[in-house]
Amino acid sequence: MNSLLNKLKLRGKLLALVLPLVIIPIFVVAGVIGLIANQQAYLGITKTSKDDLQHLSEFCIDLLNSHYQQFQVYKQDKARHLNNELATLTALSYNLVAAEQHLHTQGKIDLETAKREARQALKKINVGESGYIYAMTTRGELQAHIAREGENVFDERDENGRYFIREMCAAARASKPGEILFTTYPWRNAILGDTKPRTKVVAYKYFREWDWIIASGSYPDEATGDAAFERQAFAKLKESIRAKKVGMTGYIFCMDSKGTFTIHPDSEGQNLINAKDLDGNSFIKEMISNKIGWIRYPWKNRTDPAARMKIVRYDYFKPWDWIVAVGSYEDEFYQEAHKIKSHILFIMALLILVVGAAAISLVVRASAVFTDPITQMMSVIKSIKRGNLDERISVSGEDELAELGSAFNRMTEIIQRNKDIESSLAQQGKMASLGVLSSGVAHEINNPLGVILGYAAYLESKMSEDDPNYQYIHEIKRESKRCKKIVQDLLSYARTPRPTLEPTDLNDLLQQIVDFSANHTDMRGITIKTEFASCLPLVELDGDQMRQVTINLILNAGGAMPDGGNLTVGTEAVDATHVRITFRDSGYGIPAEILEKIFEPFYTTKARGTGLGLAITRQIIEQHHGEIHIESTVGSGTCVTVTLPTEQEEL
Repeated sequence: MNSLLNKLKLRGKLLALVLPLVIIPIFVVAGVIGLIANQQAYLGITKTSKDDLQHLSEFCIDLLNSHYQQFQVYKQDKARHLNNELATLTALSYNLVAAEQHLHTQGKIDLETAKREARQALKKINVGESGYIYAMTTRGELQAHIAREGENVFDERDENGRYFIREMCAAARASKPGEILFTTYPWRNAILGDTKPRTKVVAYKYFREWDWIIASGSYPDEATGDAAFERQAFAKLKESIRAKKVGMTGYIFCMDSKGTFTIHPDSEGQNLINAKDLDGNSFIKEMISNKIGWIRYPWKNRTDPAARMKIVRYDYFKPWDWIVAVGSYEDEFYQEAHKIKSHILFIMALLILVVGAAAISLVVRASAVFTDPITQMMSVIKSIKRGNLDERISVSGEDELAELGSAFNRMTEIIQRNKDIESSLAQQGKMASLGVLSSGVAHEINNPLGVILGYAAYLESKMSEDDPNYQYIHEIKRESKRCKKIVQDLLSYARTPRPTLEPTDLNDLLQQIVDFSANHTDMRGITIKTEFASCLPLVELDGDQMRQVTINLILNAGGAMPDGGNLTVGTEAVDATHVRITFRDSGYGIPAEILEKIFEPFYTTKARGTGLGLAITRQIIEQHHGEIHIESTVGSGTCVTVTLPTEQEEL
């Protein structure tokens, strides 16, 4: 109904919802009164009989299932007992072979004598009626067998074409010392006169000293088959089913899917698949075809003066492929009095209430059909007005409101696309400004840096490494080079410069940077702690670029703690191929709305910031195939996590 209403226009919806308020009650009242009168007359004939037949059918199915389950448990217990017996015989046979090997190792008999005695002992052991013990090598050579000793059966297949000997050999070689293995396969033993395959169970154990697989095999049907007991139990089951009475002359009968009666008072064992009722219908075939259901047909027994209408409930018992049927005659259930008038009066009063409730619900539904889409549209429009351009009106149907919603969604998509284009153009303008700025300042900065580097190198050459000032000159030289490289990175930001990778002791590199940063003016009042993991593997990275990343993150943390605080720099091994660096401060934190934008170029919250620090930081980390992640809580601090691979693929 909802699908039909969605396709209608507004006027069509009004007609579809209002007209039923008038038409439906009239048809419902008239139709239900007539239907109830007819059903009440029929109820006395069929209701009681159907309930009884249904219960008897379910009882019969439960009885068959109980019998089936009991025998399944009985056979499973027998099978487990067989497995235990085979395991015991295999262990006994293994011990016989081990005893002969022990005599050989003591020097009392030679190896060939030991094997010959073992073969004779194994062939004397019987397993059930037709089972036996045999031994073979892992190459499939039978060392002991009652009929095929000396043959190679490595390529032997079972009745399904499976190479079961190969599987036994492979499993034996891979088995633990003393482990008993099992295998099951279909096998037809022509020597025993088998006309069809039987399931065979084999327990085997590997004797490594001689490369012998010692196996005990038997057939479960020899162990689980107890025909006399099963026949006796089945006879009791059939007697229980026959004893159940259905009305005065009805009965329960069972048949297989071919139409042969397995349980029947008169025709047990007969095939009546072609039987027909007095109307010429093949009711047996219909029951077999449907498997579950009801059937009603005219039937005349030999003792009946005339045909009577018979009703049968039948169900399917899948484990045995049986149809279980419970039948009775309708005329035996004419015992209920007809209560048509009283029921009609009661139902008419009830109909007034039901029709009134239905009319009310349709009116409510009509108002909802028209108001809900409009309410949803207003909610989405207000949300978009607040700037949430991702909101869309849910469109369903093909009416005017649906067309309006689709048009509004298209308009919103156009606005959002224009916003994205505007943002992209602004970003491109920033990148162009960056290029102009970088090319303009590179020359002005590199010249003084060159002079600083020249004098630093000159002073370094004039001092010995033992001089206390040597370290300061070395720091000036190194940091000047880093400044020069930062300018170069800024100039080539849009060209994604390639890092120069070298195996680096990450802890040593970070310690140098921490020592340097501790003396920076932005880090006054801040205590820097280190928590470096020991035995950290060397990491392939560009030392200058990673120094730039670390100093930037440390100074950012210092900027977040103007009144002092604690900064912890730590390292740890994530796994065999990755390491992690963490920078955890106790600053004022980053609001959630800013956290999503801090990596964007030129986005900054500082009065004199350029907004390139974290953008270049993320670029360098991604060029090292790493990841950077920031978690922050306002008022509690920020934790920056950098994950790097220890070895880099070709960049």
